[in-house]
Amino acid sequence: MSERCGGTIPDHDGTVATTAGTAVDDGGARLPRRGEELDVEVSALAYGGAGVARLGRGGFVLFVRGGFPGDRVRVRVTRRRRSYAEAEVVELLEPSGDRVATAVDHPGAPWLALRYETQLHWKQLQVRDALERLGGFRSPPLEPIVPARERTRYRNKLEYSFGVGSDGRVVLGFHRRGRFDLVTPIEQDILASERVDQVRNAVRDWCLAVGLSAYDRRSREGLLRNLVVREGRRTGDLSVRLVTAPGALDAAALAAALPATGVVWTRTDALAEVTSGGESELVAGREWIEEELCGLRFRISPDAFFQTNTEMAEELYRLALAYADLDGTETVLDLFCGTGTIGLVMALEARAVLGLELNPRAVADAIANARLNAIDNATFYCGDVADALPELCERAPTPPAVAVVDPPRAGLSKRMLEHLLSARPERIVYVSCNPTTLAPNARTIVAAGYELERVRPVDMFPQTPHIECVAAFKRTVDGPSAR
Repeated sequence: MSERCGGTIPDHDGTVATTAGTAVDDGGARLPRRGEELDVEVSALAYGGAGVARLGRGGFVLFVRGGFPGDRVRVRVTRRRRSYAEAEVVELLEPSGDRVATAVDHPGAPWLALRYETQLHWKQLQVRDALERLGGFRSPPLEPIVPARERTRYRNKLEYSFGVGSDGRVVLGFHRRGRFDLVTPIEQDILASERVDQVRNAVRDWCLAVGLSAYDRRSREGLLRNLVVREGRRTGDLSVRLVTAPGALDAAALAAALPATGVVWTRTDALAEVTSGGESELVAGREWIEEELCGLRFRISPDAFFQTNTEMAEELYRLALAYADLDGTETVLDLFCGTGTIGLVMALEARAVLGLELNPRAVADAIANARLNAIDNATFYCGDVADALPELCERAPTPPAVAVVDPPRAGLSKRMLEHLLSARPERIVYVSCNPTTLAPNARTIVAAGYELERVRPVDMFPQTPHIECVAAFKRTVDGPSAR
């Protein structure tokens, strides 16, 4: 089965080619061509957020960007492959009963017009489908999704892009989908707090007042590239990082115009649309912010990873702690530990925590965070999980009883899994941002002698198709098990 669908596409599409070279499905229907317009009914949501429509008696799959289950839409085919095609909505003919009115269109919130309870339904379904189809679990122990506390204005980190508006003036907002050269201006960001709105608009107004130009990635002329705003929602801290091409800027004057805890100026000549890297200079205040989670206080550097939904991160970590089932005697491995958030929460109830993280700035933050919270049973190391995990286990005061892993979207590589399973922890707690990589990883872990006990999705990103979940594994005495 294709991983594009997260459980909404059959294992094969059944398309064949006629002698004339026209693709047809196994029901005899002609398949759509690029640029063709069709009227279709959307029946499902694919993993990744696109609607799914099926054509002909063979059920050829058409991914419909912007379509929701129950919609009848006119679409234009934008891409066709042997097993599926992609399309965009041209006209909404009959809206789904699950559509809701919305006053704004936000590129970072593609499900904003979908009823929230329906969003939760499909996320739950997609996790189950991934575990069944990609993991091979016949009856996965899936628990109900944890709904978001706040459905809008929940993000603590936003990255904006500068561009040129229709009147030729600098704008600040988000790139239009599929267009690196066009930016949609944002006046009010429904995913950010009002404070972030205020500081973003203040940066834009200052840049307009002093006559700065947006960077053009074609000509490589202009100065302004990106703005990164990070907020401590419990502490009130707010940091601003302006990313520009190399050039002159009165950064001190900009900092004086902003209600921010700290202002950083980053200069980069990279062609790609990235905010990391380059040469950074602290202009005013301090470059890091602090945030509070689960009764602890955390320091976060500009490039360090931190969950972007503070309130739901707390739910996520409490769930991970519950799944770890600690009694105070365990040594815990915290892999991909970032700034130490999960590990330090675990350290309150464990004998010792050993964290491993590739980003040295994040490791420095984790060490500082342990000191900030007077936690002396957590130690953090810089290294790649694929290489350094065996050495980390050797440094453990007792054989690791619990391993917590929070990998990137690609999941755990074969080498990472080999090291993890060689450590033979009694319990593995897997925090996943991608159920389609969690599922095959889970199958490998179970095949090595573990039982998948519990999986629970957590809605960290309402109004989007992104899914976070936590899985708990327990080592079995008799070896491999399957459900």
